[in-house]
Amino acid sequence: MSAGAPAATPTRSASHGAARAAARVPGREARRLHGVWTANRWLILRRLTQLGVLALFLTGPFAGVWIAKGTLAASLTFDVLPLTDPFVVLQSLAARHWPETTALTGVAIVIGFYLIFGGRTFCSFVCPVNPVTDLAAWLRRRLGVEKGFSMRRETRWLVAVAVLAAAAATGTIAFELINPVTLIYRAILFGTLAGLAVVVAIFVFDLVVARDGWCGHVCPVGTAYGLIGKATLLRVSARGRARCDDCLDCFAVCPENHVIAPALRGRADATPVILSGDCTTCGRCVDVCPERVFTFTHRFDRGVDAAPPPSPPVAGPDSPATLEKV
Repeated sequence: MSAGAPAATPTRSASHGAARAAARVPGREARRLHGVWTANRWLILRRLTQLGVLALFLTGPFAGVWIAKGTLAASLTFDVLPLTDPFVVLQSLAARHWPETTALTGVAIVIGFYLIFGGRTFCSFVCPVNPVTDLAAWLRRRLGVEKGFSMRRETRWLVAVAVLAAAAATGTIAFELINPVTLIYRAILFGTLAGLAVVVAIFVFDLVVARDGWCGHVCPVGTAYGLIGKATLLRVSARGRARCDDCLDCFAVCPENHVIAPALRGRADATPVILSGDCTTCGRCVDVCPERVFTFTHRFDRGVDAAPPPSPPVAGPDSPATLEKV
């Protein structure tokens, strides 16, 4: 080997991944390789679901067809199906008010649904605050805003306990007076300004104060759904982790990116399934990964894809193939 030759020749995938990690826009490579729909499928479906849920409540006031009455805190669909937010019931119990049978039926239906389809799926597919925080996260990446104030993940539990303590002290479901989910629906349905002010405050908080601050570290509603998420059936799996080229796109877009590493970079015998209740099952890691590492599956699916064959080394001036031709 000559003195000027490199000590080692990187593989094509390694050099490609390093270059992309150095200056990347998450999802751009996935769009180039797989098309706009595949690289944004779950994001589009989430927005359509959020708009669809909102439309169920708007048909009554605007079209006189009452499909769903109430808000996401408590509603009645077709005057038959009750749905109740679990955290509302927890507040009611803390306030020493035993919920009515309809509310208990509604919370049982909600818990049963999310035990199958993902606890914090509510946060990513239903909650109207999610598009606001997603926009703030997107702007942070595009503007190069630094991480900002680092909040401990335990903060969400402290907030939830404080809200329940407030309910116990006041004998009321106090949080519903400031719950952004409820205020946004009231703002849309009744034109109140309080919901708009809360939206702006959360957007600014996530943009300039703390990355994914509200949904990831403050919101007690998401904390309650995270408890359900610990036992839920629907999961995201890094079953193609052998193809991972460390581009970090999944970590860049995930609102709870601490949940990825155990499944993606754990021991070879570790499960590829993301089991943390913090996972919002939003599917953005599925969308933006150029190597299609992630997929939706169930919690008992421990299968992993076979490792791809190693890429052949790039021929250099001192490679055997080159020397044979000299």
